[in-house]
Amino acid sequence: MNPLLDVRHLDISYKEKCVVSGISLQLMPGEILGIVGESGSGKSTLIRGIMGLLGAGASITKGDIYFRDQKLSDLDQRQRRKLMGSQMTMVFQNPQASLVPIRTVESQINEALSQRGRNSADVLNRAKFRRKALETFEKIGLKGGDQILKSYPFQLSGGMNQRVCIAIAMMQKPKLLFADEPTSALDVTVQSQVLNELLKIRDLYGTAIVIVTHNIGIVERIADKAAVMHQGKLVEYGTKDEVIRYPKDDYTKKLLSAVLHLERE
Repeated sequence: MNPLLDVRHLDISYKEKCVVSGISLQLMPGEILGIVGESGSGKSTLIRGIMGLLGAGASITKGDIYFRDQKLSDLDQRQRRKLMGSQMTMVFQNPQASLVPIRTVESQINEALSQRGRNSADVLNRAKFRRKALETFEKIGLKGGDQILKSYPFQLSGGMNQRVCIAIAMMQKPKLLFADEPTSALDVTVQSQVLNELLKIRDLYGTAIVIVTHNIGIVERIADKAAVMHQGKLVEYGTKDEVIRYPKDDYTKKLLSAVLHLERE
């Protein structure tokens, strides 16, 4: 079986300074990869580069990215836009980056699903989208779907907004989901709910997931593979058990030691 995602020797630069260097990794269909590292390690920059969401002044300067055997740099803007959302999608750390606070959740789902907002949804489509939303909410364990659809994001908790963002992302059943620090601003109970949703998504749809986190405990809980980044480089990469039980790099050992120290206190 060929990899779903194949990143080869990737460099990303910001204002001519290399901030991500020599990254190579693979993800198989239905696999969960946890990318862990402290703030500034380059992990979020890496996944934004893969998604084509780098900000002004940043660019991929070396290497190749293949998705389902397609070289992404060979796609024109229209082809790349079609790919994003339908086959590759992303959930951000802050749900406010994705949700408009003064529009209901239902209206935002309508826009997301109606040709990505180019045309307004007609009455028939709105009914279809509503059914699809309620079905997705139920499948991933979001209760009170009717009330959620009627709500504005400012009326929902941060954790609920994050779970809604995950549900919206999954309504097109993408092959690959990137989750950038999806639990970092949430309390422990809601963190657990979000992680359970991600596991359900993989089990229900066979979606491969890349989750970025500073918490190696999250990687241990849900990932199949682990990648450790430090100062823009991949210092450790392998199966979860290889990385967590038999770490080779000193930085990985420090991360694990810090987790064990906190658990003892």
